[in-house]
Amino acid sequence: MTSVAARTARNHIEVREYEALNGLDPSEQDDLRRFALASLDEDGASPVLVERNGKLHARNHVGIVETKQGTVVEILPKVDLGSTRCTRKVLLEMLRAYRRLRFAQFDQASIQALSRYLMLPVFIHLFLLDLLRLTQRGLARNYQPMEDNLPCLRGRIQFAEHIRRNAANAARFHCGFDEFTADRPVNRLIHTTLHGLAASAHRDDHQLLHQLRIHFADVPRSMRPEADWQRRRIDRSMRHYDTVMAWVGLFLFNHGLATYAGQHVNRALLFPMETVFEDFLVDAFRRHQKLYPVRAQGPQGPFAESDDEKGAFTMKPDIALMRGDNTPHFVLDAKWKHIQDPRADIAQSDVYQLYSYGRKFGCGAVALIYPQTPGFKTPLRYAFRDAVDGQPLALWCFPFDVVDPQGSVDGILRSLRAGQGAGGGPGS
Repeated sequence: MTSVAARTARNHIEVREYEALNGLDPSEQDDLRRFALASLDEDGASPVLVERNGKLHARNHVGIVETKQGTVVEILPKVDLGSTRCTRKVLLEMLRAYRRLRFAQFDQASIQALSRYLMLPVFIHLFLLDLLRLTQRGLARNYQPMEDNLPCLRGRIQFAEHIRRNAANAARFHCGFDEFTADRPVNRLIHTTLHGLAASAHRDDHQLLHQLRIHFADVPRSMRPEADWQRRRIDRSMRHYDTVMAWVGLFLFNHGLATYAGQHVNRALLFPMETVFEDFLVDAFRRHQKLYPVRAQGPQGPFAESDDEKGAFTMKPDIALMRGDNTPHFVLDAKWKHIQDPRADIAQSDVYQLYSYGRKFGCGAVALIYPQTPGFKTPLRYAFRDAVDGQPLALWCFPFDVVDPQGSVDGILRSLRAGQGAGGGPGS
């Protein structure tokens, strides 16, 4: 695939997974190199950027990294979906199912409209819409104890302080009182987030951003965000804060994403594509077929036992299509790999894993599912040579068209069922 890495606009670099990050000045290269060394993926195993031949390369994460100098590096999926706008649209469709972004409200109209934005302004826009809905219901307030030297009596006189300050001034009263105020940790954190995102918002959102900041004019920004985050409290009357605070946690602290070191970059919102693709497949099989209950990351259990009869080597299939007796009928494994030659690019280790799952659960067929590419559009079927108790086991390798998930789900089920002569229902 032709490289699309380019500086497409001032302070914006667009790159695909595994491509080199070109167009950065030396100080940005140094910052991102330190960021790469300090940042690990969600398994804590590998940095989200790698250095090869003296150049930084994207790895298997998509999203944005904003340097201290203000350059935004946007990493898009490696699978060629045509134009950048089409790629962003499909990526937003996939992120809608991502387990750590399920609080975000990605409706179809928003996805179509936002596909022309960069990644960061997309998330800012969704945050602003959720915050607008929150302000329409009203900011949460509570009573806070206050003291002030006032020209009129309010609440109760604090006699010791009143005498000390007003012995020669009968026109003032040092009072203690309770004020019903929006100055509380959750609102301070929201105001801090609004202020921090202003420079990165799309110009179409500037008016909305200004309108929202007016709502928080009487709320100071947080001086100690970490302490306010620990002190935040959302009771039953504040459920409309749930989604907004999830965004605040993401923007201020990277909550919900892998943890990245922040001293070398302004912001990093990166998503592991293996997990995004897996969640997208789970969602597709749940939405586009009703024959089989879908279980994600299960059923789990030990594959072996140690000498002291403790379980070892936990099995955790990506996707299981279940029988009526709650046992797996088909086991599917999601693999976010760019397959050019399916007979050469499919890893034997992936096949061994599927074989062990199939034999353990007594499945008739197991499947590896990859994103569809120009070189991989036709399913492959293999039969394992052994047969346990006369039960054959088939291995399928399927291309999945992320642009047409329903068509892909239908095709996969037809192949799986026809391949083992399953003409009945889910229990066949």
